Amino acid sequence: MKKELVIGIDAGTESVRVVIYDLYGNQVGIGVTGYQTYHPHPGWAEQDPSEWWSGLVSSIRKAMNQSGATKEQIIGLSLDTTCATIIPCKSDGTPLRRALLWMDVRSHEEAQFISSTRHEALKYNGYGKVSPEWMVCKALWLKRNEPHIYKSANKLMDFSDWYTYRLTGRYTGSISTTTYRWHYNQKEGGVPQHFYESVGLGDIFEKLPEDICKLGEHIGGLTEEAAEELGLRTGTPVAQGGVDALNGIIGLGVAQPGKLALITGSSHNIYTLTNKPVHAKEILGAFPDAVVPGLNLVEAGQSSSGSTIKWLRTNFCKDLEIIANNQNVSVYDLLTQEAINIPPGSEGLIVLDYWQGNRSPHVDPNVRGLISGLSLKHGRAHIYRAIMEAISYGTDCNIRNFRSNGIDVDEVYAAGGATNSKLFLQIHADVSNISINVPEDNQVACLGSAILASVAGGAYKDIEEAAANMVRFKEKKIEPNRENHERYQLYAEQYRKAYPQFHNWMWENTKINQDQSINIQKEILV
Repeated sequence: MKKELVIGIDAGTESVRVVIYDLYGNQVGIGVTGYQTYHPHPGWAEQDPSEWWSGLVSSIRKAMNQSGATKEQIIGLSLDTTCATIIPCKSDGTPLRRALLWMDVRSHEEAQFISSTRHEALKYNGYGKVSPEWMVCKALWLKRNEPHIYKSANKLMDFSDWYTYRLTGRYTGSISTTTYRWHYNQKEGGVPQHFYESVGLGDIFEKLPEDICKLGEHIGGLTEEAAEELGLRTGTPVAQGGVDALNGIIGLGVAQPGKLALITGSSHNIYTLTNKPVHAKEILGAFPDAVVPGLNLVEAGQSSSGSTIKWLRTNFCKDLEIIANNQNVSVYDLLTQEAINIPPGSEGLIVLDYWQGNRSPHVDPNVRGLISGLSLKHGRAHIYRAIMEAISYGTDCNIRNFRSNGIDVDEVYAAGGATNSKLFLQIHADVSNISINVPEDNQVACLGSAILASVAGGAYKDIEEAAANMVRFKEKKIEPNRENHERYQLYAEQYRKAYPQFHNWMWENTKINQDQSINIQKEILV
């Protein structure tokens, strides 16, 4: 009898990745397909759902072909996606416009208005400013700026909801997605109706899913149409998935308080679990039952991390691409060879990693990236290292904030793109003086989705049992260098001082740029 397999789907910011696993967490096939992000204006980010679907079809077929598996071997599949990536749709799931990507910050005015209400629901936003990334801000922007689309929309779907609908024909919401970015609390009656009504969204409720399902719940089987397109068996169990980073927590085996999950990629997502709900300034959450039933999730993060490093490579490393191809290495390997010999602090460079605003602790979409301290001595490698250090300083700010609010953090469990760079991980460890654990399988979001699929497919009784059988770590941890830690403290302090000193100036500059961009667009239309 051929072994049973499960499919884990991870639809991130740049691509949809599909990994096929056996029931012990071993990869047997993988497929990746990219899709485009559109930036009509600075701070805006959109994607075309039709590209999501064609990418999913392509990735599943690639993974199946590589694995040599038959469709009868697949006992379940599940997924994770970016959040909150919002699509207004007809009843049949047809999008009425391109999706507003999670990192889209066009709704900053709506976010300011919602923040000014000081509603009790804002406890999930640290009793402070609401990020325009959140669903309520995007929905209000649509209603104010594209009222015809908002009114015509029968459904407002998050990315994961749209995938689930295309796979099963059932419109559900995930406990992780709704709790995480919709102000939903199952114990307090679900979506806070008074809050939505108070900001002018009293007509939104019929557009939202009625069925909110827990992670790993068997929500239906593949429809005949979806199965035919994907090359899978009709009726294959589909488990409720949700947020990419939260499924990544499951794939990291972080299921108890005290462990900090650091999910890296285009952004940095920082999480830990608590026994009691913690609502505090500059901390997102606590989100009840978002990952593990009975535990609360608290969050911090940085909007641009890997995307900022990619920006440097894309715009300033064309010459290195030729060398990298000839030597069969990556451009990042070449940059690291140069940056590793630069001392901590990058010889006086301080970078603010705000290319797409700041998610936490400042929750400020109107600040932008800054490089300070440049001299004729500095080169590309200095800036590369300084960006990695800035991201590490930002992570450290959030860890400090957790601890100051009584949230213990003992060790880091890291995954994603940053773990491909020993230098990047070492800088993180040195800045925060903390050990970092790295999993054997770096595709933790896919693995987390596969774990959910194994539960819906009946292989394991619950998520905890599945994770115990499918998650493994490398033996050697990344340990901090105490001497480097001491050197970093002065630079980290300078990083922390920069926001209060420069944010007003950055706000003015951002507004000037936005106004000029809008005027140019108007001139083009005329």
